[in-house]
Amino acid sequence: PAGAFVHKGRLEAFSDGVIAIVITIMVLEIKVPHGESVQALLPLWPKFVSYLLSFLYVGIYWNNHHHTMQAVRSVDGSVLWSNLHLLFWLSLLPFSTGWMGENHFARQPVLLYGMNLSLAAVAYFIWLRTLVAHHGAKSTLASAIGSDYKGKLSLILYALGMAATFLSPALGFLTYCSVAVMWIIPDRRMQRAL
Repeated sequence: PAGAFVHKGRLEAFSDGVIAIVITIMVLEIKVPHGESVQALLPLWPKFVSYLLSFLYVGIYWNNHHHTMQAVRSVDGSVLWSNLHLLFWLSLLPFSTGWMGENHFARQPVLLYGMNLSLAAVAYFIWLRTLVAHHGAKSTLASAIGSDYKGKLSLILYALGMAATFLSPALGFLTYCSVAVMWIIPDRRMQRAL
């Protein structure tokens, strides 16, 4: 039907803007200390480590979002809504990041952070499936995404990380770090497909 498809540029621009704001809000949570010595910076290490991991995650999402959109011709209403769903969970990262850093990686904040990461990953998975449904199972996009083992493995690792948090918050946090490291290694599926 007429008007059912929307130019993908609007979705990309909006997503880029939201992601930039998410990063900005996260860095503003790190307050400048009163004092001019290096020792004045030391109490900030939990906030900085939390910010660093979340910055990597937001960067990974932005990078994958950007590469995925290169294989997309158009979007429809369901893609727009699934993209908003993804942006919702990403927009909560400043809160979960700040709470975790402020409380020095205590159990409940680390657990909430893992839940935030898990829900963002589920939202990304839904977004990809919505895009594939829009473009068709035989599309370049569908062949590039394939069975998405890396995405499925991420969900399993997030669940393991949350379970590990009950044993040791540090172990849970390290599990979340391992997922980020797995995604920093470039995923060449889109490049090969295009």
